[in-house]
Amino acid sequence: MQICTATHPISAAERRTGLESAKPITIGSDVWVGGGAIICPGVNIGDRAVIGAGSVVTRDIPSDVVAAGNPARIIRALPAEAGEGKREQTTFL
Repeated sequence: MQICTATHPISAAERRTGLESAKPITIGSDVWVGGGAIICPGVNIGDRAVIGAGSVVTRDIPSDVVAAGNPARIIRALPAEAGEGKREQTTFL
C-alpha cells in the first residue's frame, strides 16, 4: 500500500521552482486496504470501507462500501454492523 500525500503544480515552470506541497489523507476506523493500493493526496476514506488490492484511490470513499479499480469506484454497499462504536480515524500528512 502507498499513502501519497505529496502533490505538485501541473505547470512545469512552477515545478522547476521546487514548489511542492502536501494534502492530508484521512482513513477512518476499521478500514481494510488491499495490497498494492495507492491512496492519492487529499483523499478521505470512511469508516469500515474496504479498498480492493491494486486500486488507485483518487477521490473520497464513503463509509461502509467496497471500492476497487483504477480509479477506484464504489462496487457495492456493505451492511451496517450492529453495536459498532465510533473509533479514532487516522490522518496522514
